[in-house]
Amino acid sequence: MRRDGNPEFIEALARGLDVLRCFEPGRASMTLSEVAAAAELARPTARRILITLEQLGYVRNDGGAFSLTPRVLELGMAYIGSVNLWDLAHPHLRELVRQTGESCSIAQLDGSDVVYVARVAVPKLVTLAVTIGTRFPAPATSLGKVLLAALSPGELDAALAEPSRAGVTSRWQPGRAELDAELREVRARGWAATDEQLALGIRSVAAPIRDGDGRVVAAVNVNAHAAETSMETLVDHHLPLLLHAASAIGADWAAWHNRPLETVVEG
Repeated sequence: MRRDGNPEFIEALARGLDVLRCFEPGRASMTLSEVAAAAELARPTARRILITLEQLGYVRNDGGAFSLTPRVLELGMAYIGSVNLWDLAHPHLRELVRQTGESCSIAQLDGSDVVYVARVAVPKLVTLAVTIGTRFPAPATSLGKVLLAALSPGELDAALAEPSRAGVTSRWQPGRAELDAELREVRARGWAATDEQLALGIRSVAAPIRDGDGRVVAAVNVNAHAAETSMETLVDHHLPLLLHAASAIGADWAAWHNRPLETVVEG
């Protein structure tokens, strides 16, 4: 059945993506029955999808245990390459890490989650592991607060209506009124912070990355361990550096997207 009644919706494609997404951390290898249950599909349907993905090179079958192959990375890298975000942000993130001694990341919004799209980390013990593609519930992260605060009221309602797919339960579970008040503060001051709202030991401060028209296209943060870095250090020392980096990334973003394109006409 089509999920939204749209006659253009391709259910088979949606089911194939559901199968790819069910291979989460802790479930790197699954049987056919486990895949069918995780993707909420009939066993014959899951089997046909897995066979198709195997022939395309995205899944391998090792004696009935299915797992993803590195070719799946092509799907994510196609997105990163299409916006050129990594190339633009990487030097600024590295400099921000050098200045702060903390891990720094960029994320974008996907429904009610933030998804990490760029990161430069320092080797420190943290409560939650973060890699490219990691999801967290947006309201409990500094990155998410910045991104949610940039939405119109209708866009915010739509984003929060989508269930989180992060698989993480945050410590801070705000009601709508409490969240709205928090987002008003973020809009007023232009940045956001969290103090162990996502998980114990995690503090962070984030700022928006804007395009040439002033639209928020992503958010960048500095992430620290609560036992090592105080909120005062985050706000008084790291935040000015973060705001400078966010502005520089935004300027590079705008310049890249407004670059002149040369057309070569072959005679």
